[in-house]
Amino acid sequence: MVFERFCLAAMAVLLPAAASEARTDPKLQAVLVERDHDEHPDLKGVVILRAGKIVAERYYNGETARSLHDIRSAGKSITSLLLGIAIDRGAIKSVTDPVAAYWPEAKHSAIGSVPLDDVLTMRSGLAAYDEDPASPGNEDKMDAAPDPLSFVLAVPAADPPGSVYRYNSVTAYTAGVVIAKATHQKMASFARSALFAPLGITRWQWASDSAGYTKGQGNLSITARGLAAIGELVRNDGRHHGRQLVSAAWLHRALAPKVNISATDPYADGYGYFWYAKVQPVGDRQIPVSFASGNGGNKIYVVPSRRLVIAITSSAYGHGYGQRRSESILKAVLAADGSAR
Repeated sequence: MVFERFCLAAMAVLLPAAASEARTDPKLQAVLVERDHDEHPDLKGVVILRAGKIVAERYYNGETARSLHDIRSAGKSITSLLLGIAIDRGAIKSVTDPVAAYWPEAKHSAIGSVPLDDVLTMRSGLAAYDEDPASPGNEDKMDAAPDPLSFVLAVPAADPPGSVYRYNSVTAYTAGVVIAKATHQKMASFARSALFAPLGITRWQWASDSAGYTKGQGNLSITARGLAAIGELVRNDGRHHGRQLVSAAWLHRALAPKVNISATDPYADGYGYFWYAKVQPVGDRQIPVSFASGNGGNKIYVVPSRRLVIAITSSAYGHGYGQRRSESILKAVLAADGSAR
């Protein structure tokens, strides 16, 4: 597990807390203050950026700007960014390559022949479904396995790759293994040098499994401001202070919906490369939103048309109201936002 100490000065991209006060948007801050009386004591923090500057920020239930928070499956979206950076740097050639091109031991397994494109869109065809405890590739079974690598290699196929969307953590874990093997380092180390350090994010933890591999499926703990900084990088087409950390081409590809999941997911219309998309109706407007999503209501909402990023941390793990609450915060922010044109 990786842990680095937090340095407030390093978060200049998001401004020191004191400096951000002068730029507070009263209407957006009021939306966050309303949540002081939320009936569930597990909302943790909300940070709202407009054009990269904090315009509203609030913490709840003992959380502070320094608090690390496990964002659960929203970490999958960070894994997607890292895979894109690996492609940008030539460590991975193409998303059309099969998993076994980078994980040779997977050659004769069901996952080995799956193109990375199908891994990233949850269309691996594996018999893996996190919502079904009986599924051979269920996330809880993988977490309990003494050898996660062998577990993944033993998961059978249920459908041809690319044919069926089936949400699962096995394929996101596989993406993390591919990144580690392609870059010849732990994915957490690659994340530190390629993403977090350039963004000024110095306080984070990313859990590893019993095999020593960073969990590409989630379990990244980060501050709400750090989460917002990642969202701003995405909103800004991969640029940070004039430096291209991840190519705009990758981000456009990763965020573009490739699977329509509106029939099964009430919070999303489509799914890209571990990123969700939904058009939110606000008044007479239809506002496209891309987002990362984790159990409990952990979110990075990216709203290009409003130049907004909304980062939400929440510990409502296993409770449906966590997702509903986060979407309601998003809708309230969009309705109150004075930058609409």
